[in-house]
Amino acid sequence: MTEESGKRATFVLVHGAWHGGWCMKKIRALLQAAGHEVFTPTLTGLGERAHLSGPSVNLDTHVEDIVAVLECEDLHDVILVGHSYAGMVITGVAARAPKRLARLVYLDAFLPDDGRSLNDYVPAFVEGYERAARTKGDGWRLPFGEVITMQMLGITDPEDLAWMSPRMKDQPYETFRQPVKAPAQVLSGMRRVYLLSSSRPHYLAAAERAEAQGFTLLQVPGAGHDVMVTQPKELATALSALT
Repeated sequence: MTEESGKRATFVLVHGAWHGGWCMKKIRALLQAAGHEVFTPTLTGLGERAHLSGPSVNLDTHVEDIVAVLECEDLHDVILVGHSYAGMVITGVAARAPKRLARLVYLDAFLPDDGRSLNDYVPAFVEGYERAARTKGDGWRLPFGEVITMQMLGITDPEDLAWMSPRMKDQPYETFRQPVKAPAQVLSGMRRVYLLSSSRPHYLAAAERAEAQGFTLLQVPGAGHDVMVTQPKELATALSALT
């Protein structure tokens, strides 16, 4: 199925840690050109909202950000896409506003169980996170470049590097520490998709768990983690095919 062959849909695309809504610029343009309605909100404390960051910003804050978009824009039948860390966010949103959603799409994302935090899924990284927050982040920030790099995101093109590097902001660390609130009985009846684009171990593990739970499993092979930047056309085709 091509981008143009599916029905018109409403997409809300939620960016991952350190990013902002700006990172969805390429994919937003392609989906809009195909006739879809597309929202790319920025989570509190990141992107153009970095000035609102602080120690109190947590996962609940980011869930509320997206619930507020759904409610204030009066959106229904939404295809809610969460990239990377935003798998935590869209899970919380689905528990809060299930009647507004048509489908959940985990885009190379964390797939949390109720009561688990992001840190629970990356135990090998937690010591580094804690050290970076303590020594470089005033105890509450995770500075980009201390614990993750552009290369780890799959970004190698010089133009993409020049575009993205100055826009990456420190991540409020409490977003990684706070457990998600998402009762399984609320999520089990939803149509859910896992779209894998990288070979990083925690996303491979999430994809395996998703498939075992009955998700539709899709792939954009070789794209790297930030597929919305590296292969936006392929991602737009995959997302449009869900409509």
